Amino acid sequence: MRVKYLIVGAGMTGLAFANFIRSDDYLILDGSDEIGGWCKTIKQDGYVWDFSGHFFHFRRPDIEKYLVDRMPAGEVDTVVKSSKIYFSGTHIDFPFQKNIHQLPRQDFIECLHDLVFREDGANKTFKEMLVSKFGHAIANKFLIPYNTKLYACDLDTLDADAMGRFFPHADLKDIVANMKAEDNQSYNATFTYPKGGAIMYVDALASEVDPQKIALNERVEQVDLIEKTAVTSAGRTIEFEYLISSAPFDDFVQMTSPKLPVNSECLTKNQVLVFNLGFDRKGPEGVHWIYYPDDDLRFYRVGFYDNIVNSDRMSLYVEIGMPSGSKPDVKGELERVLVDLGRAGVVEDHQLVSWHTVTMNPAYVHINRDSREAVIKARQLLQSRGVYTIGRYGGWTYCSIEDNIIEAQNLANELNLFEP
Repeated sequence: MRVKYLIVGAGMTGLAFANFIRSDDYLILDGSDEIGGWCKTIKQDGYVWDFSGHFFHFRRPDIEKYLVDRMPAGEVDTVVKSSKIYFSGTHIDFPFQKNIHQLPRQDFIECLHDLVFREDGANKTFKEMLVSKFGHAIANKFLIPYNTKLYACDLDTLDADAMGRFFPHADLKDIVANMKAEDNQSYNATFTYPKGGAIMYVDALASEVDPQKIALNERVEQVDLIEKTAVTSAGRTIEFEYLISSAPFDDFVQMTSPKLPVNSECLTKNQVLVFNLGFDRKGPEGVHWIYYPDDDLRFYRVGFYDNIVNSDRMSLYVEIGMPSGSKPDVKGELERVLVDLGRAGVVEDHQLVSWHTVTMNPAYVHINRDSREAVIKARQLLQSRGVYTIGRYGGWTYCSIEDNIIEAQNLANELNLFEP
């Protein structure tokens, strides 16, 4: 068969492109049996969980309106974020660097001293940036151990700007001012969440897509850049004029023929093992997620769905960062998680009622100079053949779901210039 626009991936990025392209001559392929990518939602034993915590932080009111207009009325709640950090058996407000005054006295003095007398040094790597901007104490007590658990790599292998606008920067003046007048505003100070889970945002985009133009359980296996054809797991060969892929960039370049000159060794990533846990009664209230820098606790973050949707039983997502190639022992990890939730004071004599697990691989890509250069060069070559790799994984970047929608919209608008 032949299509003008072959879209690889039925997640938010692929569905958004299909929404905004004016042509009806498109086909969406996805190897999963459901649309949504990592935004899938599980409903089990009265609990509503996503594959992981997916909360939407809109900067563009028009994007938010586009989605909400395609959902049942009154289904989306706007939440003022409450996030904490578990440190030395107590909780302090996030971000750590702006709330060091909440630490035990000796830790506070050490953090403030090192902040004031820090030496501006090299800022080539993420770890160097943390020490240079905040001093050794703040970096070593939270920023380095937490992000090492999250990324599951040496932070010296990441660019200083690996997290872009999502890193909560603060200078000495900000930190001291926060001691008197709290200001913990961040890019996600408020977020929205549908009562039926993140899949409702996915369904909003899918409502504008012809279901006959979505092929599930069919993944792309080969892409011929000369002939402009794709071979799928169903044995189909599909000619295309344009191919738009949100598949992980490292996987996609392995499908291409001729092979692109990409050093795959620089395209590293982590995976995140997620446990969704439902308990028989409420636990901590008033908090939406908690960060855990302590190496003695297995997880780096725990989120509370019940405090977001106001349900009467504790409903958690628990995230564990791991190297991409590792094989998690799910049963052993669950046992460790339950023990550590008790040690952290999240559960006491609670009974586990229901649970679900998923391994998101990739979860966070590792961004450094080599990966940036490799991706830029390869994407330029691909675009010369009408192939666009976009989204968090297709673009090998750190971004929000809204950013994915905007990127897909911008590409569609660019290609719409050539539509009749």
